[in-house]
Amino acid sequence: TVETPQGTMYEGKRFHRQRITGVSILRAGETMEQALTAVCKDIRLGKILIQTNLDTGEPEVRRAALHYLRLPKEISEDYVILMDSTVSTGAAAMMAVRVLLDHDVQEDRIFLLSLLMAEMGVHSVAYAFPRVHIITTAVDKRVNEEFHIIPGIDRYFGTDGPSAWCESDSMDC
Repeated sequence: TVETPQGTMYEGKRFHRQRITGVSILRAGETMEQALTAVCKDIRLGKILIQTNLDTGEPEVRRAALHYLRLPKEISEDYVILMDSTVSTGAAAMMAVRVLLDHDVQEDRIFLLSLLMAEMGVHSVAYAFPRVHIITTAVDKRVNEEFHIIPGIDRYFGTDGPSAWCESDSMDC
């Protein structure tokens, strides 16, 4: 039971089944860790760094594609919140899911959490891993040549993207 800033009492929720582990896809996923640990006080954290090929938008195929991996012990028993702030092609998210599956995490216990996803990323992940839960605040339809989501996260910060992001010649995008 907690007292809210408005002075009312709130009976909180507790996850009684298993442990929850948060896993960040570095570096963007780390932006979500503070909020997750504020909500889930006793959560364990892990990290995955995947290098994406900037020419193809896919994870590097060489052995060094997975540059860093730190997962808590016995993660196979946990529900895992996989965090990446933006998912464009879905390639890094799919590789991270494969890493979790290789560590015996059950597919239906993985929750991919993202602030913004491109439509192609949603479709790629959902097709490859139909039992992974996908949670996002918004889905944009397009990515540009550099595999950046269009219009993307800039609109949340009030910054302007290049005029090439607009569908028409007007700047009313």
